[in-house]
Amino acid sequence: MTGREILHKMKEKIKGPSDGGKGKSKMSKHITHGFHLVEGKSNHAMEDFVYAQFRQVGDNELGLFAIFDGHLSSVIPDYLRNHLFENILNEPDFWTEPENAIRKAYQMTDDEILAKAVELGKGGSTAVTAILINCHNLVVANVGDSRAVISKNGMAKQLSIDHDAGTERKEIEERGGFVSNFPGDVPRVDGQLAVARAFGDKSLKRHLSADPHIEVQIVEDDTECVILASDGLWKVMSNQEAVDAVKEIKDAKAAAKHLTEEALARKSSDDISCIVIKFQ
Repeated sequence: MTGREILHKMKEKIKGPSDGGKGKSKMSKHITHGFHLVEGKSNHAMEDFVYAQFRQVGDNELGLFAIFDGHLSSVIPDYLRNHLFENILNEPDFWTEPENAIRKAYQMTDDEILAKAVELGKGGSTAVTAILINCHNLVVANVGDSRAVISKNGMAKQLSIDHDAGTERKEIEERGGFVSNFPGDVPRVDGQLAVARAFGDKSLKRHLSADPHIEVQIVEDDTECVILASDGLWKVMSNQEAVDAVKEIKDAKAAAKHLTEEALARKSSDDISCIVIKFQ
């Protein structure tokens, strides 16, 4: 079975948990989310996928949000959408040590993808995930260059790290790889991949990492919004520009759509996916 056939069967079996494009917390009426995606001007199918859902787990509420940006693959980011959060929540220590659980689940999910490489095909995916625990604790993790930004008192703060090949050259070389600007105009792992961390990419895996950067934030009264987006947005907008663009838009879905439209207006040609979580 080809990768595209697997993707079609997964889509038939599992309805995306975010088909409506927006949602809200049951624990706090002030917390809402919305998302919007735009296919880029390229010669391949859409490779961005999102996950956005509030979920009740016993007496707890979890807000689960993610952007998965595939490269040379739409199958692997869709696989992540359907499996990564389940693997995280199945970790026994999630409620006591969420950072440790997320790190283990990221690695386990990458191992699954590599083990199914013949079925899932080549390529890989970046990811940024955000888990909002009981409307109070926000745990953000990422591999690659999809990004999470929080706004407090109107000031943008990046919660993720862009794992580009140039920045992690030393680590890549220590694994036996190399970083080259040729072909192309940006540093690439073994001259191929611009990010130093990703899921999948079996042919490059010896020189890549799937170890996430993790950041924890407390949601307080000064927290206004969180923006998660693929690099199709961040290539043309700064963190502060994105925060400023949505500060007057109350509806989270409208805010996400506005950001994608602004990225298009700035000539972004990549796939663009964006989730906005509003706290006020």
